[in-house]
Amino acid sequence: MNFLSHYYFDRDTTNCYHTLGTVLPDLLKNADKSIILHPEKLQHSDPAISDMIAGWKKHLEVDRYFHTSDFFVCRSSELRKLLTPAVEGSPVKPFFLGHIALELILDNLLITTGKISVDDFYNHLEGCNSDRIKEFLNFSGLQDTDRFFRFFEKFKSNRYLETYAETNQISYALKRICMRVWDDPFTPEHEIEMTKVVAAYRGEMQHNFMSIFNEIAIKL
Repeated sequence: MNFLSHYYFDRDTTNCYHTLGTVLPDLLKNADKSIILHPEKLQHSDPAISDMIAGWKKHLEVDRYFHTSDFFVCRSSELRKLLTPAVEGSPVKPFFLGHIALELILDNLLITTGKISVDDFYNHLEGCNSDRIKEFLNFSGLQDTDRFFRFFEKFKSNRYLETYAETNQISYALKRICMRVWDDPFTPEHEIEMTKVVAAYRGEMQHNFMSIFNEIAIKL
């Protein structure tokens, strides 16, 4: 699941460090894909760091339930098949595209149906003390944190997740994600065709997308 879908499960918490922990695995992966940490195996006496560890564990648990669900298997497969002709000639693997597109559509639907507040999400991130975050990262085995904090500050200031409310921005977000692996993944024509597929599929999902969130919530 993507950032806002993870946030959904803790949208009512007042604990900013727990919220940060639920998205830290993806933040770190976006900052530097070579970073591999396993704080879920650790314990710490500082409450803030302990809360980030608990949030990290929650992230792993949610992803495990999501990626093994019938919803994910069926929906990502359907999107893969629909997107394959739309990106003919692109180096991007259709399975990867179907997976990421599904996660972005879920984030879009959470925003546009009022299930979560993007402002509240960013307010949680802004409420976390950098020294506590750095101590968590150091404790988890990451000593050079400069690259992460450069990305994190930009992530907060750009508020890029707000654009997910616009369905036509999902294709742009897909391109940005794919550009981490492929230099020039899509032509303008690809993006137009992807937008058509994503918009149509989002409309089809709109009335029953909460089923996966309800399913996971029962298991947590």
